[in-house]
Amino acid sequence: MAKYIIKRILIAIPVLIGITIIDYAIMCLAGSPLEMLQGPRISEAAVEARRIALGLDQPFFVQYFVWLGELLRGNMGYSVHNYQSVSRMISTHIGPTLLLMGVSLLVSLLIAVPAGIYSAINQYSKGDYAVVTASFLGSSIPSFFLSLLLIYLFTIKLGWLPSSGMETLGSGGGFADVAAHMVMPVLVLSFSMAGKNIRYIRSAVLEILQQDYLRTARAKGIGRFLVINKHALRNALVPIVTVIGMEIPVLFGGAVIIEQVFSWPGLGLMTMSAITSRDYPVIMGVCLLSAVVVLIGNLITDILYAMVDPTISLK
Repeated sequence: MAKYIIKRILIAIPVLIGITIIDYAIMCLAGSPLEMLQGPRISEAAVEARRIALGLDQPFFVQYFVWLGELLRGNMGYSVHNYQSVSRMISTHIGPTLLLMGVSLLVSLLIAVPAGIYSAINQYSKGDYAVVTASFLGSSIPSFFLSLLLIYLFTIKLGWLPSSGMETLGSGGGFADVAAHMVMPVLVLSFSMAGKNIRYIRSAVLEILQQDYLRTARAKGIGRFLVINKHALRNALVPIVTVIGMEIPVLFGGAVIIEQVFSWPGLGLMTMSAITSRDYPVIMGVCLLSAVVVLIGNLITDILYAMVDPTISLK
């Protein structure tokens, strides 16, 4: 196992370098952040001086290697607009994002796993059709549309839930206040993820239920509960683990939209602000963090494979 982990880490290093090169090249093609500063009150000489100070007058590959050298020394750069350290900005905003993502993933699994198993066990029943219909709705309704619908219903019409931020201004926060602000963002993310996961889990359990060893177990008189929960569910965990691993990049992408709609003070809101203002150091920092999280998620998924199914060997 240790040898496998070291091997995957060594493979991840060139992958990360390739991702950063592509990201940096795309941003350079998108234009210069100094274009946002141009205007009647700022002279061309001032803009040019700023360009030289930031090193934007250098070729693309020179700018990239300067950034990479600073990164290897632990410096992710400074924001072009507010001059704050990128690493400090990320550390400030990553907590709310991890909280939102973690709770949403947990809620989606609590919905998807029982619903997928129930749908597979009761195939072609009314309950199965209801679960499958709900899963299609969850995976097809755009998250921003569902967000606006919930805001209109629970905030504007009923006045039950707050629609923006992580805590009420001047209230000092608290668990109940944060939980109230999390209800709608978590519902949107969980509903979308559960809609896709139910179909994966249903298919995995259906495939396992058709195996010969389960027919043998039922023929021996083993109870329905043990057949499903001890034999079928354990063997269906491998695709379920795959689904969980796939949700990590989906959560990062979905959180950007949800945090923007609900003004959640996480990485998504910070990323959108950086994109609109072409704050390239901040964008590069977030892209690097996202790539690292996805690679770590894939590594954890592979390790969980071996824990769930002993027949899988990691080399």
